[in-house]
Amino acid sequence: MTDRHHLLVHGETFAAVGDGGDISGVRGAGSSPDGLFTRDARHLSRWQLTLDGAVPETLSPVADGDTARCVLVPRGGRQEPPAHTLFREQAVGDGSFVESLRVTSNRPTATTVRLAITADADFTDQFELRSDHRTYAKSGAVRSRQALDHGVEFTYQRGEWRSCTTVTAEPAPDAVEETGTGARRLVWTLELPPHGTAELALRVMARPHGDKRALRVPRSPAALNEQLLALEGEFVEGISFPTGWPELAAACARGLADLASLQIPATGLDGEEVRVPAAGAPWFLTLLGRDALLTSLFALPYRPGLAAATLPALAATQATETGAAAVAQPGKIVHEVRHGELAHFGQVPYGRYYGSVDATPLFLVLLGAYVDQTGDMELARRLERHARAAVAWMLDHGGLTSRGYLVYRADRGGLANQNWKDSPGAICWSDGTRASGPVMAAGAQGYAYDALRRTAWLSRTVWEDETYAALLEQAAGDLRDRFQRDFWMPERSFPALALDGEGRQVDALASDAGHLLWSGLLDKEYGEQVGRRLLEPDFFSGWGVRTLAAGQPAYHPLSYHRGSVWPHDNALITLGLARYGLHDEARTVAHALVDAATTTGHRLPEVLAGYGRESHPEPVPYPHACIRESRSATAPLALLTAVGGA
Repeated sequence: MTDRHHLLVHGETFAAVGDGGDISGVRGAGSSPDGLFTRDARHLSRWQLTLDGAVPETLSPVADGDTARCVLVPRGGRQEPPAHTLFREQAVGDGSFVESLRVTSNRPTATTVRLAITADADFTDQFELRSDHRTYAKSGAVRSRQALDHGVEFTYQRGEWRSCTTVTAEPAPDAVEETGTGARRLVWTLELPPHGTAELALRVMARPHGDKRALRVPRSPAALNEQLLALEGEFVEGISFPTGWPELAAACARGLADLASLQIPATGLDGEEVRVPAAGAPWFLTLLGRDALLTSLFALPYRPGLAAATLPALAATQATETGAAAVAQPGKIVHEVRHGELAHFGQVPYGRYYGSVDATPLFLVLLGAYVDQTGDMELARRLERHARAAVAWMLDHGGLTSRGYLVYRADRGGLANQNWKDSPGAICWSDGTRASGPVMAAGAQGYAYDALRRTAWLSRTVWEDETYAALLEQAAGDLRDRFQRDFWMPERSFPALALDGEGRQVDALASDAGHLLWSGLLDKEYGEQVGRRLLEPDFFSGWGVRTLAAGQPAYHPLSYHRGSVWPHDNALITLGLARYGLHDEARTVAHALVDAATTTGHRLPEVLAGYGRESHPEPVPYPHACIRESRSATAPLALLTAVGGA
């Protein structure tokens, strides 16, 4: 049985280790690989400890937290109590992994123990580790290993691409042995006095391609943990949590602490470094436009600095020309930024990938909301050109003028769907048939409506352009009228999930309708009908609103987007319910999410299975979810905004 993985996350770096602190290089629960990763590549693919040539037994396994601690002993029985106990502590820093080992003798006489760490680095790109059955040619790639005075260095080179991983130890190993598989075994012979102790400190530094940062010696696990705790404290400090609802307060605090560990560097408009929220670990520890924007929106009343960093970072990567492979068009906001080998060589399109129909309007929504919240007129002026380019994209390439709606087409090399439900079968009819041709997803039209209105306000109050403001207000009003005519399904009293290329209503009943409440696209009567419908049993699982209502042939409780429960989706729904005055319904959804978080240490995962609470007294995990996800981390803050401490 494969033990489960435990994530240690710090910025762009994460480590996934087993119960005993080892890295085996194989997939574990949820098909998530273990290893040390930074900037989309695995810099440690093996890290296995042995005592006297044998794998020790895990006496106390790693628990979830910012530091991995476990206790190991040699295997034996009741008649042969362990001769030694090994205390293992691990942590990650920025591009580093550190470990402290303390071996204690349990015998009254002097003993000797042979301790070894087998290490390897395969430098595999994360896209190679996904379960999508794709393979990637890497001709000319060379891996090498070199023994050092205090350890070993692993190097990978493919053309101009070069990465390395350095492993050092104090004290230095007595030997560095070849294993025959390419790995290297660092070996120590430890002399222990009666009931004595020996300590080792191991340090791993990952140097991804293009990393020009000065080489820093990684600190101890205790020091790294102290640093991360201080950062988490900064995120939580100064926020008033509801005293009458301690579970919501705990979920908010847990989410902010997770968000602190998910901050990654990005480049702002003038080349300055800013820290923005990564989407999530393990698969998306990078900048995703939609995710960073929604995270910043949820946190805006409490941590406006996230928006102040995210907006310039996305403006700096805004497309300025057309690029078919990246789905780029002038004015479009980036969907995904990757730094790995496959992106560098164009084998995946995600170096800078613009396959998102909704990041661009959400950029405008966040800009307007941020200025309204903070009064920061300077940022609004600084980003005026980028905001106008984003509006121009919505009207021109986005389709608002020619089709009446924001529209996207499946990208053969990238994403089939380019709204938030981006899995291949997510946009479907109620019978499960996939929408074909150009797709006009309902939720994106709500974002566009809100974006036009907020940008009109900026134009009038900051840019002093009344003509442009009136133009945008007219466009928003026309969009609202068209939408309620074309998307509303009177026989179901509910909006369609999308329109297909022929303008037909894609009739699945989906949670995206709640996003229309958040954006204010529906009139009051329609909005109230939608809000109440989302709380009926086929939609509401007791842990939240399902992405697709149960009872439809397309529904599946373990589908990524066709029946699961997403915390960020429910956060938007809760904000929308409150906007339309449905406060009882908003509190019902909020309490369901908080109850779900309470069962998992107050942390909301990326997604939950859609099974109902009446038959499952605890939420069922979705098997491939990101364990730490920025939108889910800030979802409790959105609940706090929507319902307060009620």
